[in-house]
Amino acid sequence: MMLSVKHIGDLDAARGARVQSDWRSLTQEMIDTFADVTGDHQWVHVDRVRASAESPYHTTIAHGFLTLGLLSAMLGECFSTAAAASINYGLDRIRFVAPVPSGSRVRGNFTLAGVSRNGEAAADLTWNVEVEIEGTSKPALVATWIIRVIFSPP
Repeated sequence: MMLSVKHIGDLDAARGARVQSDWRSLTQEMIDTFADVTGDHQWVHVDRVRASAESPYHTTIAHGFLTLGLLSAMLGECFSTAAAASINYGLDRIRFVAPVPSGSRVRGNFTLAGVSRNGEAAADLTWNVEVEIEGTSKPALVATWIIRVIFSPP
């Protein structure tokens, strides 16, 4: 389901809406690339042989920040706005609840929990976020995410 907001005045009616992204795989290639970009080469993420032998997960796992970094793409699959700009304002709470084994599929579940207007053309959207891991009962992460949307002035 896609939630589409064309005007700032439509945001209040969207409060409480729940949307969900498509499933996406977190491949070892993605994990390795993320490790290279961030410099975080901890063995539990990139050393398949050692992870198989020593990790309690028996495989490598995705970086929590990699999973977090996918939120924008996941939300973009299920929420659109005609705003002139959309700015990542911040996160009030993030918890990495469960590891994401390499090759797992995840999807984002987003609930628009709050809309706080900032004048005539801007608003802060507060999203309750849960990233689900296919086939498991615990989410990969939960977060409260604030996005500022700025519409063209009326």
